[in-house]
Amino acid sequence: MATVLAIETSCDETAVAIVNNRQVCSSIIASQISIHRQYGGVVPEVASRQHLETINWAIAQAFEQSQMSWEQIDGIAATCAPGLVGALLVGLTAAKTLAMIQKKPFLGVHHLEGHIYATYLSKPSLDPPFLSLLVSGGHTSLIYVKDCGNYETLGETRDDAAGEAFDKIARLLKLGYPGGPIIDQLAQAGNPQAFALPEGKVSLPGGGYHRYDGSFSGLKTAVLRLVQQLEKNNTEIPLADVAASFQETVARSLTKRAIACALDYGLSTIAVGGGVAANSGLRKHLQASAAKNNLRVLFPPLKFCTDNAAMIACAAADHLERGHTSPLTLGVESRLSLAQVMKLYQSGY
Repeated sequence: MATVLAIETSCDETAVAIVNNRQVCSSIIASQISIHRQYGGVVPEVASRQHLETINWAIAQAFEQSQMSWEQIDGIAATCAPGLVGALLVGLTAAKTLAMIQKKPFLGVHHLEGHIYATYLSKPSLDPPFLSLLVSGGHTSLIYVKDCGNYETLGETRDDAAGEAFDKIARLLKLGYPGGPIIDQLAQAGNPQAFALPEGKVSLPGGGYHRYDGSFSGLKTAVLRLVQQLEKNNTEIPLADVAASFQETVARSLTKRAIACALDYGLSTIAVGGGVAANSGLRKHLQASAAKNNLRVLFPPLKFCTDNAAMIACAAADHLERGHTSPLTLGVESRLSLAQVMKLYQSGY
């Protein structure tokens, strides 16, 4: 396998990593959480400026940690879609510049493909086909992984992503940002059966429900109404119970759809990726249900659940091995379907 240096700046982490043969040689992640916390969410312009200030330091740290030199690098990659346009531009421009100066192949990587490849970092022997459950702040999808660059989305959220729902409920409960880790920790002390909340089903024309698609807007509204009713009755809001009930509902909903999808398509492995893959409730539900159905479920290490450059490098290395590179004219895109991932590459280098 090729050795790739990759840069990830799609949102609010400035990340640089070097990966060889699905082995992480270095992984640097400079988080901006403390900066954006005061705003209750990511401010795109602030994120872009912070990336500019941090990117050179992160690249230097990646080389120092790996004890490698430019001569050992086979290719340079960066996330090019989807994400915040200004933030993406910082990483992509840095990668292109390095590729030209060092005369190395350049690769633009789809962010979601990176999350799929995060599982390979702990399970290098994993091979397609398998089902990928991607759950993050911006995406919630069930993806049939057929091969490198060959993906079919079988289900997705029709509104908010799971991670976005966690952040919005945390904001509603005045818990702070980011919401996922806070709710997960609070839920440990709560009763997940305290409040009955709707899982959110997507209706089909003519009746019935979509088997793999989900929705979190109804769940958010239900929690809002619950809180409003408690406040109207002058009842102290049992934060731990509300958090536990909400988390239980999200985990149950995601698990049902993932298990049904894997069984229907005859896929024996479910690989989970994205920030919500770190959620203890989802891990517990999915592992228990998978065991009952003789399925294997794989979670990346916690450090590779959230945005990182190691997963981007891993995906890029696989593409580079197959002779795929990207033109230096490649731009960034705030939205790009995973089905269009091969438009980022040209064959031969």
